Amino acid sequence: MAARVLQQCVRSFARPSLRLCSSNLAVRAAAAPATAVHRPLSFAADSRRTRWLGQSRMTSVGVLCRKYGDLPPLTIESIKERVMYVLKLYDKISPEKLQATSHFMKDLGLDSLDQVEIIMAMEDEFGFEIPDAEAEKLMTPEEIVQYIADKKDVYE
Repeated sequence: MAARVLQQCVRSFARPSLRLCSSNLAVRAAAAPATAVHRPLSFAADSRRTRWLGQSRMTSVGVLCRKYGDLPPLTIESIKERVMYVLKLYDKISPEKLQATSHFMKDLGLDSLDQVEIIMAMEDEFGFEIPDAEAEKLMTPEEIVQYIADKKDVYE
């Protein structure tokens, strides 16, 4: 990593248009990005010294940028698996009784506070807020899956 940072510093000073001279530094600095001819340099370290390599033996070094990972695209099946996984981890739901069509209050014996906690867990899992008016209507895992798919624009 230090070698890459050093290389970027050397590249920025190796440009002929950026060399310091006594005549009008402000004009040169302002015009440098537009007129600079960028010739990438690379270096290889010996045991004794660092030597510069010219155009003949140039290695390709990528631009320093941070690449962030992203989650794989959502599918109906992956949403269903994640919803069921969160519900199975909820301590008041018996995993044996849980099905996609199970009603939270009628089939699983949960109350309204449990339903609010389930919706909060879904918000944490999928990273967006579900409005209270919509949350009251989500009474089965199947409805939660369909709501999340609609909000994330997931269609099969």
